[in-house]
Amino acid sequence: MAPVPASVVRQAELLDANGKKYFEKRRFLAAVDAHTEAITLCPDVALYWANRAICYTKLNQWTKVEADSRKALELDSRSTKAHFMLGLTLVERQEYAEGIKELEKALNIEGLINPKSDMVMEIKQSLFEAKYNEWELLSSKREWMLQNLKDSCEKALTEYHFLHDSQDDYGPKEAENDVVGQLRVLNEVFSKTASVDTPTEVPDYLCCKITLNIFQDPVIAPSGITYERAMIIKHLQKVGNFDPITREPLEQHQLVPNLAIKEAVQAYLNDHPWAYGARL
Repeated sequence: MAPVPASVVRQAELLDANGKKYFEKRRFLAAVDAHTEAITLCPDVALYWANRAICYTKLNQWTKVEADSRKALELDSRSTKAHFMLGLTLVERQEYAEGIKELEKALNIEGLINPKSDMVMEIKQSLFEAKYNEWELLSSKREWMLQNLKDSCEKALTEYHFLHDSQDDYGPKEAENDVVGQLRVLNEVFSKTASVDTPTEVPDYLCCKITLNIFQDPVIAPSGITYERAMIIKHLQKVGNFDPITREPLEQHQLVPNLAIKEAVQAYLNDHPWAYGARL
């Protein structure tokens, strides 16, 4: 393919920039038209396809979001926007496992390039929502399956005793007590199994002292107290340079990532995915 003339490249860049301006003004159809013209001029630029995919999300045209995202990834497999938009599309279809994979790819790529960007925070939020919604869906299915299994077990146990008690040496009272006892044990077993999906309080040591929410980006101060990075920085900037708990002097450069707590939070979320809801 012959190289695209520089004048055409500049025109495509201008159209793409116009598309972003339209998008900021919520003129999404106009933004789509501008990005489409840019694609027509320079079809091998992944960014233009990804930008148009973003516009389609606002129009709820998810089939087109997927098509543009996949095309962008053909051109650039490390396109953060394309992985992000494809992830959102799959999550929208409740294909959570694949959608979460795409969102994680987007987070890993953008996290290396610009870990403090707004896009990183946006991807994280979408990832938390996807994982929580996946748990909610799977939890509902497990609850239904457990209830059906429990009902079947109770029915089978009752029928077994009805058929065999007359052949045993038990009297009516003893037989009844035996059935009740076994049903109680059965109920305890199923209750314990169901408790895995029952939300509880998140342990205090996994929560920020300021927000009381589970940590996302924990940092530790010289006082030994761990805070959510964004919240402690906000405190230092707007309230003053001191530790909000101990009142000791504190500067932003003294904050250190608390990797141990971050790993503990991730382990807790892996075992208790309902806790992703605490981050929404």
